Amino acid sequence: MTYEVLGAGALNYEPCRYGESRILFRGPQRRLDVPYVAFIGGTETYGKFINAPFPAMVESQIGVNCVNFGVANAGIDAFLNDCFVLEAANRAQATVIQIIGAQNLSNRFYTVHPRRNDRFLKASALLASIYPEVDFSEFHFNRHMLGMLHQVSHERFELVVDEVQAAWTARMKLMLRRITGRTVLLWFADHMPPADNGLFSDPGQAPEPLFITRPMIDELTAHATSFVEVAASAHARAAGTKGMSFGEMETMAARKMLGPQAHGEAAMRLSSVLENLV
Repeated sequence: MTYEVLGAGALNYEPCRYGESRILFRGPQRRLDVPYVAFIGGTETYGKFINAPFPAMVESQIGVNCVNFGVANAGIDAFLNDCFVLEAANRAQATVIQIIGAQNLSNRFYTVHPRRNDRFLKASALLASIYPEVDFSEFHFNRHMLGMLHQVSHERFELVVDEVQAAWTARMKLMLRRITGRTVLLWFADHMPPADNGLFSDPGQAPEPLFITRPMIDELTAHATSFVEVAASAHARAAGTKGMSFGEMETMAARKMLGPQAHGEAAMRLSSVLENLV
């Protein structure tokens, strides 16, 4: 997005590419021919509206090159479909993997765009048979589609949630197997991981990471070197958009994001763990 489109205050993310990857990552570009820590994740890792997101803060705190492979609105598929990112992770001294929502990945019920994972492409015949009254051609984004399915039938929607959660768990285990070096799983949100699906009763209003529960995380931690859990403090949440950079058209989106103080809390926790790994 350009300054002209977003107006004064919009942040220049200095988008860049690495190797043969087709994904535009946040800059400034970092060197990959020196020791580095890789960061894989979604909007929070990318640092939407944040001048110095937590990967940049960690770099300044531990003195090791930190490469931001975060992608706004990403699902796991964006990284599993990108051989370069996984190769870069395998060359890293350690890789931080943000726990991102389960809605933005292809599964038995629906297919998402291979890189822009929040984009809904099509429903499977199985999902269409479960929801025969729904016209799936009307949807362009996964969360919109899921919200409508929930409205149509709460009972049938439980089948969808079970499927995306199972797909997410399997896909995360696959990614952790493919990354052969040290890995740090990161929970970074405005709340602690929920014990069950109660928090996601309305997917249109539920917080990120969508559909991720404590038991799902517990199932993964044995496959990672370490797990860091950061729920933004009340002080960080109360700061709102203070210190964030965004254009007038981005105000509503910015209000939904964690701000610089929360990123600082994540960076501090991560730095203490990474100092023992790199």
